[in-house]
Amino acid sequence: MANIITASRIPLLFLYLYLLYSQNSTLIFTAVLLIILFMAMDMLDGMAARKLGQTSLVGSVLDIAVDRIYELVLWFIFADMNLISIFIPLVVVIRTVLTDAFRSLGVKEGTAPFKQHSLFWAKFLVASRWMRAVYGVSKVVAFSGLTLVLALKMQNFGRSDELLLYNVHIFFRGVSWFAVFLCIVRGLPIILNGFKLAFKIGSPE
Repeated sequence: MANIITASRIPLLFLYLYLLYSQNSTLIFTAVLLIILFMAMDMLDGMAARKLGQTSLVGSVLDIAVDRIYELVLWFIFADMNLISIFIPLVVVIRTVLTDAFRSLGVKEGTAPFKQHSLFWAKFLVASRWMRAVYGVSKVVAFSGLTLVLALKMQNFGRSDELLLYNVHIFFRGVSWFAVFLCIVRGLPIILNGFKLAFKIGSPE
Protein backbone atom coordinates (compact mmCIF):
# COMPACT_ATOMS: atom_id res chain seq x y z
CA MET A 1 0.00 0.00 0.00
CA ALA A 2 2.74 2.46 0.97
CA ASN A 3 4.65 1.84 -2.27
CA ILE A 4 1.45 2.31 -4.30
CA ILE A 5 0.91 5.71 -2.67
CA THR A 6 4.52 6.64 -3.40
CA ALA A 7 4.39 5.57 -7.06
CA SER A 8 1.04 7.31 -7.66
CA ARG A 9 2.75 10.66 -7.14
CA ILE A 10 4.47 10.34 -10.54
CA PRO A 11 1.32 10.60 -12.74
CA LEU A 12 0.18 13.50 -10.55
CA LEU A 13 3.45 15.24 -11.38
CA PHE A 14 2.64 15.03 -15.10
CA LEU A 15 -0.81 16.45 -14.39
CA TYR A 16 0.82 19.31 -12.51
CA LEU A 17 3.16 20.03 -15.44
CA TYR A 18 0.21 20.05 -17.84
CA LEU A 19 -1.56 22.62 -15.68
CA LEU A 20 1.61 24.68 -15.32
CA TYR A 21 2.14 24.96 -19.10
CA SER A 22 -1.54 25.47 -19.87
CA GLN A 23 -1.21 29.28 -20.05
CA ASN A 24 -4.48 29.34 -18.12
CA SER A 25 -4.23 31.19 -14.81
CA THR A 26 -7.20 29.32 -13.30
CA LEU A 27 -5.60 25.95 -14.04
CA ILE A 28 -2.27 27.17 -12.70
CA PHE A 29 -3.97 28.28 -9.48
CA THR A 30 -5.34 24.72 -9.26
CA ALA A 31 -1.80 23.39 -9.64
CA VAL A 32 -0.91 25.01 -6.30
CA LEU A 33 -3.24 22.50 -4.62
CA LEU A 34 -1.41 19.62 -6.31
CA ILE A 35 1.87 20.71 -4.71
CA ILE A 36 0.21 20.57 -1.30
CA LEU A 37 -1.20 17.13 -2.22
CA PHE A 38 2.33 15.96 -3.10
CA MET A 39 3.51 16.76 0.41
CA ALA A 40 0.47 15.14 2.01
CA MET A 41 1.06 11.94 0.03
CA ASP A 42 4.76 11.99 0.93
CA MET A 43 3.82 11.98 4.61
CA LEU A 44 0.98 9.49 4.09
CA ASP A 45 3.13 6.79 2.49
CA GLY A 46 5.55 6.85 5.42
CA MET A 47 2.71 6.71 7.94
CA ALA A 48 1.08 3.84 6.06
CA ALA A 49 4.33 1.88 5.90
CA ARG A 50 4.92 2.21 9.65
CA LYS A 51 1.32 1.48 10.66
CA LEU A 52 0.97 -1.55 8.38
CA GLY A 53 4.45 -2.83 9.17
CA GLN A 54 5.49 -2.52 5.53
CA THR A 55 8.72 -0.58 5.97
CA SER A 56 11.40 -2.03 3.73
CA LEU A 57 14.65 -1.21 1.97
CA VAL A 58 12.83 -1.12 -1.39
CA GLY A 59 10.16 1.23 -0.03
CA SER A 60 12.76 3.58 1.44
CA VAL A 61 14.69 3.74 -1.84
CA LEU A 62 11.49 4.19 -3.87
CA ASP A 63 10.35 7.05 -1.63
CA ILE A 64 13.65 8.88 -2.10
CA ALA A 65 13.62 8.21 -5.87
CA VAL A 66 10.15 9.72 -6.31
CA ASP A 67 11.14 12.70 -4.16
CA ARG A 68 14.12 13.20 -6.44
CA ILE A 69 12.00 13.02 -9.59
CA TYR A 70 9.53 15.71 -8.66
CA GLU A 71 12.14 17.89 -6.91
CA LEU A 72 14.57 17.96 -9.84
CA VAL A 73 11.84 18.32 -12.46
CA LEU A 74 10.21 21.24 -10.67
CA TRP A 75 13.45 23.14 -10.05
CA PHE A 76 14.34 22.90 -13.74
CA ILE A 77 10.81 23.84 -14.81
CA PHE A 78 10.83 26.97 -12.66
CA ALA A 79 14.27 27.90 -14.02
CA ASP A 80 12.96 27.38 -17.56
CA MET A 81 10.14 29.82 -16.74
CA ASN A 82 12.64 32.38 -15.39
CA LEU A 83 11.10 32.20 -11.94
CA ILE A 84 14.40 31.18 -10.28
CA SER A 85 18.09 31.19 -11.15
CA ILE A 86 19.41 28.28 -13.20
CA PHE A 87 22.06 27.82 -10.49
CA ILE A 88 19.41 26.40 -8.13
CA PRO A 89 18.64 23.24 -10.17
CA LEU A 90 22.33 22.86 -11.05
CA VAL A 91 23.36 22.90 -7.39
CA VAL A 92 20.56 20.47 -6.50
CA VAL A 93 21.55 18.09 -9.32
CA ILE A 94 25.20 18.03 -8.24
CA ARG A 95 24.23 17.43 -4.61
CA THR A 96 21.73 14.73 -5.60
CA VAL A 97 24.17 12.82 -7.81
CA LEU A 98 26.81 12.83 -5.07
CA THR A 99 24.51 11.83 -2.23
CA ASP A 100 22.69 9.12 -4.18
CA ALA A 101 26.00 7.67 -5.38
CA PHE A 102 27.37 7.49 -1.84
CA ARG A 103 24.05 6.24 -0.44
CA SER A 104 24.19 3.34 -2.88
CA LEU A 105 27.22 2.02 -1.00
CA GLY A 106 25.15 1.66 2.15
CA VAL A 107 22.21 0.18 0.26
CA LYS A 108 24.62 -2.35 -1.26
CA GLU A 109 25.48 -3.36 2.31
CA GLY A 110 21.73 -3.79 3.02
CA THR A 111 21.26 -0.58 5.04
CA ALA A 112 18.30 1.70 4.30
CA PRO A 113 19.27 5.28 3.32
CA PHE A 114 17.98 6.93 6.50
CA LYS A 115 19.68 4.34 8.74
CA GLN A 116 23.22 4.79 7.44
CA HIS A 117 24.34 7.28 10.10
CA SER A 118 25.54 6.61 13.65
CA LEU A 119 26.53 10.13 14.79
CA PHE A 120 23.79 12.18 16.45
CA TRP A 121 24.30 15.33 14.38
CA ALA A 122 24.29 13.32 11.14
CA LYS A 123 21.13 11.43 12.09
CA PHE A 124 19.49 14.73 13.07
CA LEU A 125 20.31 16.48 9.78
CA VAL A 126 19.54 13.55 7.50
CA ALA A 127 16.98 11.31 9.16
CA SER A 128 15.19 13.20 11.95
CA ARG A 129 11.49 13.81 11.35
CA TRP A 130 11.90 17.44 12.40
CA MET A 131 14.64 18.21 9.86
CA ARG A 132 12.91 16.26 7.10
CA ALA A 133 9.70 18.18 7.84
CA VAL A 134 11.44 21.58 7.73
CA TYR A 135 13.12 20.69 4.44
CA GLY A 136 9.90 19.30 2.98
CA VAL A 137 7.86 22.33 4.01
CA SER A 138 10.47 24.74 2.61
CA LYS A 139 10.25 23.01 -0.77
CA VAL A 140 6.47 22.96 -0.76
CA VAL A 141 6.33 26.67 0.15
CA ALA A 142 8.83 27.46 -2.61
CA PHE A 143 7.10 25.30 -5.25
CA SER A 144 3.57 26.42 -4.41
CA GLY A 145 4.68 30.04 -4.08
CA LEU A 146 6.43 30.07 -7.45
CA THR A 147 3.39 28.42 -9.02
CA LEU A 148 1.22 31.15 -7.50
CA VAL A 149 3.56 33.84 -8.83
CA LEU A 150 3.29 32.35 -12.33
CA ALA A 151 -0.52 32.42 -12.13
CA LEU A 152 -0.55 36.01 -10.83
CA LYS A 153 1.76 37.18 -13.61
CA MET A 154 -0.98 36.29 -16.09
CA GLN A 155 -3.35 38.79 -14.47
CA ASN A 156 -3.65 42.44 -15.47
CA PHE A 157 -2.29 44.55 -12.64
CA GLY A 158 -1.67 48.22 -12.05
CA ARG A 159 1.80 49.56 -11.32
CA SER A 160 1.40 49.31 -7.52
CA ASP A 161 0.17 45.72 -7.81
CA GLU A 162 3.11 44.85 -10.05
CA LEU A 163 5.48 46.12 -7.35
CA LEU A 164 3.71 43.94 -4.78
CA LEU A 165 3.95 40.92 -7.10
CA TYR A 166 7.65 41.63 -7.60
CA ASN A 167 8.19 41.59 -3.83
CA VAL A 168 6.18 38.37 -3.49
CA HIS A 169 8.34 36.81 -6.20
CA ILE A 170 11.51 37.92 -4.40
CA PHE A 171 10.21 36.34 -1.19
CA PHE A 172 9.59 32.95 -2.79
CA ARG A 173 12.97 33.12 -4.52
CA GLY A 174 14.45 33.57 -1.06
CA VAL A 175 12.51 30.54 0.20
CA SER A 176 13.90 28.59 -2.77
CA TRP A 177 17.47 29.48 -1.82
CA PHE A 178 16.73 28.52 1.79
CA ALA A 179 15.50 25.12 0.58
CA VAL A 180 18.72 24.72 -1.43
CA PHE A 181 20.77 25.65 1.64
CA LEU A 182 19.03 22.89 3.62
CA CYS A 183 19.55 20.54 0.68
CA ILE A 184 23.32 21.13 0.86
CA VAL A 185 23.51 20.95 4.66
CA ARG A 186 21.58 17.66 4.75
CA GLY A 187 23.77 16.27 1.98
CA LEU A 188 27.12 16.81 3.72
CA PRO A 189 26.74 13.97 6.29
CA ILE A 190 25.75 11.60 3.47
CA ILE A 191 28.84 12.48 1.44
CA LEU A 192 31.15 12.20 4.47
CA ASN A 193 29.62 8.86 5.46
CA GLY A 194 29.94 7.71 1.85
CA PHE A 195 33.67 8.38 1.86
CA LYS A 196 33.92 6.44 5.12
CA LEU A 197 32.07 3.46 3.61
CA ALA A 198 34.10 3.63 0.42
CA PHE A 199 37.39 3.41 2.33
CA LYS A 200 35.98 0.61 4.48
CA ILE A 201 34.82 -1.42 1.49
CA GLY A 202 38.00 -0.75 -0.45
CA SER A 203 40.44 -1.49 2.39
CA PRO A 204 41.96 -5.02 2.63
CA GLU A 205 40.74 -7.31 5.42
